[in-house]
Amino acid sequence: MIKKTDKSIPPLVNPEEEAFFAGPQTRYKDFKFSLKVLREFIRGFRILHFVGPCVTVFGSARFEEKDDYYQLGMKVGEKISRLGFTVMTGGGPGIMEAANRGAKNAGGKSVGCNIVLPFEQFPNAYLDKFVNFKYFFVRKVLLSKYSYGFVVLPGGFGTLDELFEALTLIQTEVIHRFPVVLMGKEFHQHVYEHIVHMAEVGTISKSDIDLFLLTDDLEEMENHLKKYAIEEFGLRQREVVKPSVLLGEEKL
Repeated sequence: MIKKTDKSIPPLVNPEEEAFFAGPQTRYKDFKFSLKVLREFIRGFRILHFVGPCVTVFGSARFEEKDDYYQLGMKVGEKISRLGFTVMTGGGPGIMEAANRGAKNAGGKSVGCNIVLPFEQFPNAYLDKFVNFKYFFVRKVLLSKYSYGFVVLPGGFGTLDELFEALTLIQTEVIHRFPVVLMGKEFHQHVYEHIVHMAEVGTISKSDIDLFLLTDDLEEMENHLKKYAIEEFGLRQREVVKPSVLLGEEKL
């Protein structure tokens, strides 16, 4: 058995968070932890309040520039930016960097919500604004709060976590339905088949399969975002000098 003192084990990212999830603490410690979480929320609200309507792109931090999925991420970021949205990502490398880079190439706005982790703790170079978060759950809430759509590219556990949490919130009507797009049919085929299987055995409704779009087509993604984000939420475009257009506020 490897002891925690073994140098081969990476240092804890956030010992306070690990202690919190380990079980009941003293009431003072739980209260103190809650204040730190609140402070992180408030800091996120202040930084992200004026970034404009966003579409968030998810995907693996492990893809490099030469990979096809990285190149797809850049194209996705460009398309989203040219629709007038701010491109939001987790702020790290891989597909996150690719989407932010695509947004900058199109002359659009690019922001990141970066989680502090041993292998992806530094924000990428294509961000106009970013927030560093200690707590995963704070980051997840803010990514949803400021997004009018999610585009999900190939990724790992974190990417699937974001996907299924969004679908759960939409399914249960906790949040108003917004577009969720899975880019990459071949990669996501097994996930899609499992979702269809859940509908067949009755653990979800058959209509829940329509809560997302599975595609390889950038134009189909673009049209889906236009219909279920721009038109559904009453966003309006206005002329600007940059290649992309900024979206106006939601109609009241």
